[in-house]
Amino acid sequence: MKFRPCFRLLVVLLLGAGRPIQAAPDHLQLFLLIGQSNMAGRGPVGPEDQRTNPRIFMLTKDLVWVPAKDPLHQDRPTAGVGLASEFARVIARAEPNASIGLIPCAVGSTSLDQWKAGGKLYQDAVARARVALRQGTLAGILWHQGENDSAADKVATYGDRFAAMISQLRQDLGAGNVPVIMGELGRFRPASAAFNANLPAVARRVPLCAYVTAENLTDKGDHLHFDTPSLHVLGARYAAAFMRLEIPPDHR
Repeated sequence: MKFRPCFRLLVVLLLGAGRPIQAAPDHLQLFLLIGQSNMAGRGPVGPEDQRTNPRIFMLTKDLVWVPAKDPLHQDRPTAGVGLASEFARVIARAEPNASIGLIPCAVGSTSLDQWKAGGKLYQDAVARARVALRQGTLAGILWHQGENDSAADKVATYGDRFAAMISQLRQDLGAGNVPVIMGELGRFRPASAAFNANLPAVARRVPLCAYVTAENLTDKGDHLHFDTPSLHVLGARYAAAFMRLEIPPDHR
């Protein structure tokens, strides 16, 4: 039987529509993204933020791996560019043979107490990470949070609370040596000063943990959230800090 050209084209399109655009490999370097809105990202999305990389994937809300592009998170209708995409691009350039899987779990306007072990945010992150672990190894935990913990009494106990949460998270994910990277709050926000001053001490409380600065970064006009160029810089700083850590040979 002969088919007309237009019919043959229709068949090709229909068959192609059912195929995945790109399958994620089964040896991903996984990064868990947790914290509040500046981890989820509120930067305006530009064309460059929509370009995908064949070696960078994200786990959707439906637990499906797809090529990563911003917004990675869907926690709020205002979700936009975050720091994790640029982080992944830097790691991919530094490690040409690596495939990267991002696990978005951050939720805006959340406190550290809401992330403690046993809480809903914590349990959701652990559940998503366990699904992701079927397709790779947890390489790092990226944390950005603190706007809801900037009061003096919260800052004073932040180190103890954060260390306890990370210790339990590592235990629950069977990744005792997984590196943790955390970052300063925006310096454009006066209330961030005390929190940022305490951050080096917080990082020292957690083994294999590093922090990055928010020096010279700017907000998107709301005095709260980083703008897109600043999030690109912050992501690159997270990547540099991650690569500087002395990671045990049996972990990487």
